Amino acid sequence: MVEVESSFLRALPSFSIVGLASNSIQEAKERVKSALQACGFSFPPKKITINLAPSDLKKSGSHFDLAIALSIALQKERLDMEDIFIFGELGLDGTIKESRDIFPIVLSLAKRPVRIFAPRSAAKKLSAIPNVTLYSASHLQEAIDIFTHKRLIPEPKREFDYPKVGDAYYTTHYPLDFKEVLGQSMAKRAAMIAAAGMHNILFEGSPGSGKSMIVKRMRYILPPMRIDEILEVAKMEALEGKEPTFTPLRPFRSPHHSSSKASLFGGGSTAARPGEVALAHLGILFFDELPHFSKSALEALREPLQDRRVLISRVQAKVEYPTKFLFAAAQNPCPCGNLFSTTQECRCSEVEIRRYKGRLSEPLLDRIELYVRMDRSDPTDEADIDSAQIHEQILQAFGFRLRRGQKEFNGWLDEAQIEHYCTMEDEAKEILERSAKSMGLSQRSIANIKKVARTIADLAQKDLITKKEILEAFGYRRR
Repeated sequence: MVEVESSFLRALPSFSIVGLASNSIQEAKERVKSALQACGFSFPPKKITINLAPSDLKKSGSHFDLAIALSIALQKERLDMEDIFIFGELGLDGTIKESRDIFPIVLSLAKRPVRIFAPRSAAKKLSAIPNVTLYSASHLQEAIDIFTHKRLIPEPKREFDYPKVGDAYYTTHYPLDFKEVLGQSMAKRAAMIAAAGMHNILFEGSPGSGKSMIVKRMRYILPPMRIDEILEVAKMEALEGKEPTFTPLRPFRSPHHSSSKASLFGGGSTAARPGEVALAHLGILFFDELPHFSKSALEALREPLQDRRVLISRVQAKVEYPTKFLFAAAQNPCPCGNLFSTTQECRCSEVEIRRYKGRLSEPLLDRIELYVRMDRSDPTDEADIDSAQIHEQILQAFGFRLRRGQKEFNGWLDEAQIEHYCTMEDEAKEILERSAKSMGLSQRSIANIKKVARTIADLAQKDLITKKEILEAFGYRRR
């Protein structure tokens, strides 16, 4: 929190800003001078000093302009401005403009009730944030009049006009529809389970079998989003430099396999910036041609998948981003892609296949809950289900989970939550224990089976996991 202070001293006329201000703030002097003169304000022949406290904190950004101008224009007024945050960049004619830093900053302040004064051009997006009482102006003269006459009128809160399940919103627009995917019933069933529980999934199959088609359509059948999740996605869009959309459509990131490690996980020499992994938060991160990604990138992916966070450490900045997402991947069965084909001969040797699949370590694969083997579609295959039908089942499972009192998705449950929510019938428990011993499953593999079975039970509206759900969950396990 930065306080903007001003003082007028009898000395040679000057205008200075102190308090570890960056070049972007030092340049504000010329913008503030021009904007105040455009409002008819005449600078007194005094030494004007602006202090940004605390003075040991580095500050940057053009959003300090409005606070600096008001502290000068209202210096002789007795105003109670202690509990209000003021943001805005000034044009030379006094116009108050928004900057891309305002939305993420206000969103970070909204953990408690706050009062914000901001540009009117940003009011539409800022009024959607809970706990924020928003006041706005479009010109510096208007802002001066508002504070002088104490006419602070709050902006109306923004309402979301999307359909809801509980306190979460969703959209029924499907620009990419599952009805365009012919055949592949098992793969579409696995995609529905993965989407309903936000489980990591790997598709393996010959080129043209529909792996990428299915993953790209999964975005539109994902579960609804709460207000705080919509705002969290909007914050990441703002940090990326995009205009926030405020729609209950979860993000979808699909980086190319040639992407650098810094672009995937974030970086920057002076300021830490989010990468593709962080920008996929609350949505889907899709790695097509998984074995072609660099070994270091694949191994670095293990921490975001396990801990649901990524830490970017630099000398001048250390930033932690949440990384709760559905990880989807697709790969060919061999370098030439014809290993599963019944019509084309595979040209790869055993050594080449082993080297190709050896790029994926066991710890990484152990974090993927669903594995689907896909064969090429037959020309006679037809579409058996569309996105609207799949999404309806996912919405019902979402509501069933909420009624159970479970807030977290099944794919993101920790060990204690798994024991609490993944309750099984005695027969199902016996099958799981016997299979775990005979197959030598790790604790993570057992937990993955329980989580997938819980999602299958939610889709069937069952309180307890039965033998049927456990056996189906085993069917999606990588062999």
